[in-house]
Amino acid sequence: MNTSIDGYIEDPDGGLDFGDPAEDFQQAANDHVRRTAAFLFGRRLYEAMEKPWTQDLGKEGAPALEREFAQLYKETPRYVFSDTLQTVPDGVTLVRRKDAVSEVTRLKQEIDGSLQVGGPELAASVLDLIDEFWVYAFPVIVGGGKPYLPVGETLRLRLAEHRSLASGIMFRRYVRS
Repeated sequence: MNTSIDGYIEDPDGGLDFGDPAEDFQQAANDHVRRTAAFLFGRRLYEAMEKPWTQDLGKEGAPALEREFAQLYKETPRYVFSDTLQTVPDGVTLVRRKDAVSEVTRLKQEIDGSLQVGGPELAASVLDLIDEFWVYAFPVIVGGGKPYLPVGETLRLRLAEHRSLASGIMFRRYVRS
């Protein structure tokens, strides 16, 4: 997930824009998606990702790193967990939210590789199934909004990897202790 340094994925107005992602972040995101076997999205994050990366940003004239991400994104199986969507395009599988735990359990057993869970409500609903937390913290404080993880949860984690990008964005990968 992308967060502010104070741990929010949305600002108090529901905004996701913590600033223009720098080229080093886009390269890191491309490397990240190469390591991803499938995306598991909540509905809102799916809607924020799907149209831009399958229709808009992969077109000729977009920066090369964005076109590369768009291609990698489209090649990666995507699962959207939603009770309101009725249809999804080819390359996307629709899963009802009530089935999230059983579906994620099944996918973890059947898919070889990393499953990326995106969206705070989905992540909260399958929290016990998440082995690693990958956080890109942007150098901004938003002072409130939607937190990355559910309030009141305590998880013991161990830092497994960290990098500082030239743009000031920090990547941290945590594993369960």
